[in-house]
Amino acid sequence: MPVSVTDPLGPAESQITFRQLADAMPQMVWSARPDGSHDYYNAQWYAFTGVPVGSTDGDGWNTMFHPDDQQRAWVRWQHSLETGEPYEIEYRLRHHSGTYRWTLGRALPVLSASDEIVRWVGTCTDIDDQKRIIERNEILSRELSHRIKNIFAVISGLISLSARRYPAMQEFAQKLQQRVAALGRAHDYVRPHSDESAPHHGPTTLKSMLKELLSPYPALDEGRLAILGDDHVIDDRGATPIGLVFHELATNASKYGSLCIPEGTVRLTSKIQSDVLLLRWEERGGPAVQCAPNVTGFGTRLIEMSVVNQLGGSITREWLPEGLAVQIEVPLSALSRT
Repeated sequence: MPVSVTDPLGPAESQITFRQLADAMPQMVWSARPDGSHDYYNAQWYAFTGVPVGSTDGDGWNTMFHPDDQQRAWVRWQHSLETGEPYEIEYRLRHHSGTYRWTLGRALPVLSASDEIVRWVGTCTDIDDQKRIIERNEILSRELSHRIKNIFAVISGLISLSARRYPAMQEFAQKLQQRVAALGRAHDYVRPHSDESAPHHGPTTLKSMLKELLSPYPALDEGRLAILGDDHVIDDRGATPIGLVFHELATNASKYGSLCIPEGTVRLTSKIQSDVLLLRWEERGGPAVQCAPNVTGFGTRLIEMSVVNQLGGSITREWLPEGLAVQIEVPLSALSRT
């Protein structure tokens, strides 16, 4: 939101106070005239860049950016000057050591009483360490995913080799290989993704994604795992956390719940109410449930993170005698970018 003031410059005392406050801030602060000409930087700017005072006034600031970022930053700044929209961009800023560090640049317009832009006030925040951590985590995630996919490939190969020794088991081996391949596809849904690594670009639907995700489980083909209710468009923004939740629930049901015995069933029902999606997972016919577990496992915490932190929703669990029931509520807006 723009800041509205009566006198953007104020008396000399106000200017001195502003500079004292700006210099005391633990990040770079700058200001510019309505035409975008920079006329002030605080002490942190000069400490970070190491340039002489006043050398980046006017348009000189753009030379401080990495050459690959200069045009992009300039175009974004011109857009804000023309429209009055807040300025926000990530770019690499030259440090006094000579290296370039990733920085988050932001600015808001200062308005007069007649709603005219009289000044821009902005900040530069060093985010290089965070960017490096994200990059390292992405590399580790890809490496882990690559190793897991190799494991699926090895398992499939072992099944094929074993089946050659027992020709009568060929049909069973092929079906088993199909299940392993489906697990590999499910893994792509539930692992963390960047924009570049997401395997499911563009929108799909919730029910088609769930069917693909749960296809490795024989109970789906047998009709014991039913996916019912309303459908909705979903893309990688919602598919990964939703997929992770139900992959975890299906895995637990296969190990401890209703899917670990031939008679057990699961109903997964979706219902749209206004701008909220309700998802209910109900297990029946499995081992009797005595009470809620005393220990919260990693999978349970992962589900909480996916629903609450990533999707902005809520989750409740009922440990009923006939089986686990899970109710999830998420805003429809969290399922896709459209």
